[in-house]
Amino acid sequence: MGSVQVINHPLVQHKLTMMRRKETSVAEFRQLLQEISMLLGYEVTRDMPLTMQRIETPLMEMDAPTIDGKKVVIVSILRAGGGIVDGILKILPSARVGHVGLYRDPKTLQAVEYYYKMPPNMSDRDAIVVDPMLATGNSAVSALKRVMEDKPRSIKFVCLLAAPEGIETLSKAFPDIDIYTAAIDEKLNEKGYILPGLGDAGDRLFGTK
Repeated sequence: MGSVQVINHPLVQHKLTMMRRKETSVAEFRQLLQEISMLLGYEVTRDMPLTMQRIETPLMEMDAPTIDGKKVVIVSILRAGGGIVDGILKILPSARVGHVGLYRDPKTLQAVEYYYKMPPNMSDRDAIVVDPMLATGNSAVSALKRVMEDKPRSIKFVCLLAAPEGIETLSKAFPDIDIYTAAIDEKLNEKGYILPGLGDAGDRLFGTK
């Protein structure tokens, strides 16, 4: 059974507060998202399997623990997911990256796919699907359905903010997938935006409207 894990580390919460402020500049927002993504990535990869590798220190040989970052695929839900990918790659630089291009129909609030590209041999890989906002949950569910078609070895979902409605939608569609987030906010407004939220993550990341 999947779980919802709120990463309540003081640094995560402090940086999230700075991102929420409407006066935060594009450059600051971008930097904060990268920093908070590194911290989220640290928690999400906590259970990564280790193997022992024979190495030589300046003093002697030893068997030392190591991970295979090449087996991890960070899947970005475009466009704002790229901001989280950049942060996680700072701590896991050998990870592969996949992309799911989606936009939300403003009338139906349903996700429409326009791009999909994954690394080969996904059945041997662990997927971490990322998107800053889990709002209605429709984009996340659409992306996860596509990724599941490639049968990754495991799959997790990571977001910056989540609404209760989005968690319910995702958990109903994929009850076994773990959700990691920095905060669960109050609700959605009539346009499907998270309240209190931080506005449109993509617009704030790229300076668009």
